[in-house]
This record gives sequence, C-alpha cells and structure tokens, in this order.
Amino acid sequence: MDNILQQLTEKKEKLDSLKPFPAELVKNLDEWYRIELTYTSNAIEGNTLTRQETAMVVEKGLTVEGKTLNEHLEAVNHAKAVSFIKKLLADKKTRKEITESDILEIHRIVLSGINAADAGRYRNIAVRIAGSKVVLPNSAKVPELMEGFMKWLRSDEKEHPIKISADTHFKLVSIHPFVDGNGRTARLLMNLLLIQEGYPPAIIKTEDRKLYINAIEKGQLDNSLDDYYQIIYKAVDNSLDIYLDALEKSR
Repeated sequence: MDNILQQLTEKKEKLDSLKPFPAELVKNLDEWYRIELTYTSNAIEGNTLTRQETAMVVEKGLTVEGKTLNEHLEAVNHAKAVSFIKKLLADKKTRKEITESDILEIHRIVLSGINAADAGRYRNIAVRIAGSKVVLPNSAKVPELMEGFMKWLRSDEKEHPIKISADTHFKLVSIHPFVDGNGRTARLLMNLLLIQEGYPPAIIKTEDRKLYINAIEKGQLDNSLDDYYQIIYKAVDNSLDIYLDALEKSR
C-alpha cells in the first residue's frame, strides 16, 4: 500500500508543478465533478437517474419521467452539498478546522426535503444495513462515538493524507450516525479532506459499487481494510489522471 501512496504523491507533485491551472479549465472540471460525484454517489445508494438525467435535473431543473421525487431531490441535494464543501474550503484549510456542525450540515443538505425529521440529526433508533451481517452501534452510543471521531479527526495523525481521508470515510460509515445518508455524507467528508490536501475528489465508479460495499463490510467484520484502501486509492488515482490529461490537452 505504501508504494501506491508514493505513486499518488508523485502524481500530485506533477499536478502541482503545472499550477496555476487555466481558470476556464478549473471551472469546467469543477462543474464536471459536481455532476459526476452526484451521479456516482447517489447510484451507489440505489438512485436510478443516469449520468445524463442527473445533469438535466441539477443544471436545468428538469424532471425525468418515471423517476421518483426523492431521486430528483437526491440529485439536487447532493449537488448542493458538493457546493457547500467547496465553500467550506475558504475557511477550513485543514481537517482540524472541521467541526461536528459542519458534518451535520452536510447531512442536513443531503436529506433536505426527503427526511426533514432526521436531516442533520443523529439517529435515536437501531438501524441495519440491508443484506449485511454488520451489527451497527447502539444509537445511545452515537454521540459519544462521534465525539471520539472528532477528536481523532482533529488529532496530529501522521499518516498519509489520502489514508486519513479514507479512514475518515470508513470510521464515519461504521459509526453510522444517521438514519439515512451515511454513505453520501462520508464520501463528501472524505472528498473535503482530499481537496484540503490538494488532491482532486475521489469518485467511486458505479461499476465498482459491489466491490466498494463488500470491501467496507469486510473491514467492519474482519478489520481487514486492504481491499477498501485499494478501491479508494484507485479512485484518487483516476481523478489525478483526469486532471493531468485535461491539463495536457489544454496546453
């Protein structure tokens, strides 16, 4: 794994050497990522909007025949949440500056109009992941677990920033602090941390959905995270390639 992280570090250094990026290219990439992150993250959770339909809903405010209201709201909300984490970057330069309120606000945006009672609030009921053997923490323990999570997030952890971002995602979904929207919130938080460190957001491709879900479950059941790290590192690698290719083509 260390070799993979070293390769990703070298790719980032190459990307940094090409700064400053053309303003129009940055704008185009930001818009592309906003849609792609929204499409893929929602698809992992079962949303059936296609990539093109997601763009229509988010960018043009159109409705898609045969799709539910919740699917439309999931697209709009996630796109708003991506914009929110980008705004956070103006004041939150490091992970130590992220607060519990920031995480709750990301979740509130994700579930806005879908589940108002639980949006931005920790769960007070037991939950299970459909088809999974994982036993999630008792809801009474969630506040304490989140307190510990925030202490860890703001600690002087010396691991590679990509690993810390991946661990942040894994720890949050394993606490499963919300009734719904845990995966989307965790991926948004992971990407906030990656962007803070100068990396592009990581996109979990729809074709990797099953591998991704199985890798998280394996980590939760057996404390074996190699498969999970491979998927996240691959996602970061793909995003670095997207940026590097776009910059090469713009020259």
